[in-house]
Amino acid sequence: MTIIEQMLEDYTLESLEDEKNAIKEIMQEVTLAGLARADFFKHAAFYGGTALRIFYGLSRFSEDLDFTLLSPNEEFDIKKYISAVRDAVESLGLAFEVKAKEKNTESAVKSAFLKGNTKEQFLIFYPNSKYMSQINNNEKIRIKFEVDVNPPQYATTEFEYRLRPNNYQVQLYDKPSLFAGKIHAVLARKWKSRIKGRDFYDYVFYLASNTPVNLKHLEARLKQIKTIKCNFDLTLDTLKEMLYQRFDCIDFQAAKNDVLPFIKDESELDLWSSDFFKSITKNITIS
Repeated sequence: MTIIEQMLEDYTLESLEDEKNAIKEIMQEVTLAGLARADFFKHAAFYGGTALRIFYGLSRFSEDLDFTLLSPNEEFDIKKYISAVRDAVESLGLAFEVKAKEKNTESAVKSAFLKGNTKEQFLIFYPNSKYMSQINNNEKIRIKFEVDVNPPQYATTEFEYRLRPNNYQVQLYDKPSLFAGKIHAVLARKWKSRIKGRDFYDYVFYLASNTPVNLKHLEARLKQIKTIKCNFDLTLDTLKEMLYQRFDCIDFQAAKNDVLPFIKDESELDLWSSDFFKSITKNITIS
């Protein structure tokens, strides 16, 4: 049995989207393994929704890989790690283009992506898939990975291990620091025309698992983008009040619509409302 076949055994594949998402999730882990082999995690940590899914059991699909340097370095060059990711991909006989994204403007985020033809990947992952005829010949599978080169202070990290596609070690934010990042998104993300309901889904996940918030890291994040002033003292009480006010401004039906493609059980969203989120927020604790 190949490594890909072994990894696919972890999935329940009941639809075309299930099969596409399984490819994306396996490729995310291949990317992590490649980065680890190149000692990327001596300088950076994994965080965000995909980190929460892979290492802490979040039950929704997460599209991208998010990383942050351990200390600021505007000269960080993501291109140094492209060949290691490409080698990891090619070692499994997969055909994905791996390249850094060129940006015309200065940014604190460095980006790269993997891109491969969907039909080609299906021939490797699911040679007998009944959905093959539904896939457009030009359709692409894309996976983006980004690195924040100007990280806020006070996050704490830990090390975790994975055994497939091969043994590797990842440095990642611990759950209280991840929760701080998620609350930062709930309070400060600019959603434009499409609210990101995934933020609220993850928020519920943290509270359901009794995860405390790394308050110092959250304060540093909010001050970095000027959501709060530099002399503002963020306490548990002021945080709760900020969240209550935010929930009153949310269109929760739009939030539900956003997250539905990423979850299996729609009933998890039945109670979503401002009152629901205010009520569960009373249980927040800090580390």
